[in-house]
Amino acid sequence: MPKLATPLSESHIRSLQPRATRYSVADGKGLILEIMPTGKKVWRFRYTLDGRRQPMVTIGDYQLMSLRVARARAQKYAEIVAKGLSPVSMARQDRGVEKRVDVLRDGAALYLASEMARKSDEYRRTTQRALEKDILPAIGHKPIAQITADDIQCICDAIKRRGAPQMALHTRNVAKRLFGFLIARRLASVNPAAAIPARTIATQDGRSRLLSASEIGTLLHAIRTSNIRRPLQLALRLLVLTVASKSELIEAPWREFDLDAGMWTIPAVRSTNGRERRVPLSAQALAILAELRGRGRAEIYLFPSVRGSANRPIAKGTLNQAVKTLGLAIEHFVLHDFRRTALAHLGAEDGRALSARDMQTWADFVEESDHQRVTD
Repeated sequence: MPKLATPLSESHIRSLQPRATRYSVADGKGLILEIMPTGKKVWRFRYTLDGRRQPMVTIGDYQLMSLRVARARAQKYAEIVAKGLSPVSMARQDRGVEKRVDVLRDGAALYLASEMARKSDEYRRTTQRALEKDILPAIGHKPIAQITADDIQCICDAIKRRGAPQMALHTRNVAKRLFGFLIARRLASVNPAAAIPARTIATQDGRSRLLSASEIGTLLHAIRTSNIRRPLQLALRLLVLTVASKSELIEAPWREFDLDAGMWTIPAVRSTNGRERRVPLSAQALAILAELRGRGRAEIYLFPSVRGSANRPIAKGTLNQAVKTLGLAIEHFVLHDFRRTALAHLGAEDGRALSARDMQTWADFVEESDHQRVTD
């Protein structure tokens, strides 16, 4: 019986790096993604007709086509093959109507089609509202490469003049995520929204507060004594120690980590600021990574999914759900409070690279806070 392909995900596709020669990965049901030495990624359809394997049919560039659309095309071609016909002519017609993604409006349409499929209804609604109400009317017609930080700043200033600073901040964040996606697709080279510090627009309600040593100790004690799965306990502790974003950590593949050198290199396509970031690993973080390595199930990701294939990471909401089960008595706590607190403790600005000494200093403070909670 032939081996079934593990379905791809957008995060897995983004992590695929070019090699010296072209190679391909299968999504299943004939859909193939081919990765060129140049880094270009192309959807193709593999099929057999009259008992013979046929040359693959090109579906389109990954840059311009979401996984969902590529699957729909492959399904359509499979139905044509099932009738004993070749899909080549239909594929050629489909490619003839593909739009180039040059202006922001087209980039936003691709973003919504690619990234919103697995999001909640509320997340999709608020993202689409920010795009359609403020971002696209102002700059949707502009070529992606010509959009600047001043353009994003003007949009945020206009929203603030309406008396809605929190909506201005949300809109800036939507623009930042949109350009991060476009950079990953090689449709943009810079992220203009990332150049605008959030604090210059507004502060999130309840998000200016810092965690005290007592609160950190309380949190770590709750994690340690909880019934949540051990990998999730380790993920939460690692989130505290690495000062990384939630998505950077849960989608991290093992190949980004050099445990001998004590360094985690987050590539630009996954980094929240759109630039490669090197994260020195403290002794405490290395101990957690060693335990994760020793658990035996990790294949590609530090935190593989427990449902279905281990070749995809846990869902983005998993850590939030884990925190909810802890029943913490910490007012207005969110996971990003770790990063804000660490930067304040180290006297660092958001965006500054933290040194190995910084990371060890923070890890020692966290450990001391945890120890104080245990001995109280």
